[in-house]
Amino acid sequence: MGQEYNAKSFRSGNSVAIRMPAALGVEPGMDWTVVEQDGNLVLRRKEAPRRGIDVSGFAGKAPWLKPLPPQLREFEERPSTIAARLAAQAADHLDGDDRAA
Repeated sequence: MGQEYNAKSFRSGNSVAIRMPAALGVEPGMDWTVVEQDGNLVLRRKEAPRRGIDVSGFAGKAPWLKPLPPQLREFEERPSTIAARLAAQAADHLDGDDRAA
């Protein structure tokens, strides 16, 4: 087990707080989870939330970049898309033959 320290509880507004020794390295503003186990209080530091990346300012970082013109945004159809379109056309053609008869 680790080093043992003494701490003292005190009233803070409508709550009770525990003053933690500086030697524990507890910084102000840290979040903790407190669990009661068999009459003992167990403190666990909460993991810091994952920080997201703010990309809102990226567009201004490369002013020389311009949007692609529409003719350069066109891509070849995927083979699966072509096959699906041809199958739908064949089905429509067969349905048309049945109606004509």
